Amino acid sequence: MGQQSTPPASPDDSPSGDPWHAFGYVVSGVAVYGVLGWLADRWLGTSFLVAIGILLGAGIGIYMTFARFNRGVPGTGPQHDTTPHEPEQE
Repeated sequence: MGQQSTPPASPDDSPSGDPWHAFGYVVSGVAVYGVLGWLADRWLGTSFLVAIGILLGAGIGIYMTFARFNRGVPGTGPQHDTTPHEPEQE
């Protein structure tokens, strides 16, 4: 049995987005802002800021996921004509 060498991956071969990155954005947003809300609750003596922190963190995580993975694939956007045009003569 011989080893098959795979060609090096070109930028076109890479996946458009890793689902674990999306999961990480949402979970880390919930964790960070949940902890900040919990700390603010302890400091201010309230009990609702942890819930607001968790919801805010989830929203920010979803936004970051959308902003990161909603980029168009190069070369598929609107085509612009880059050829020089002569001015019209009247």
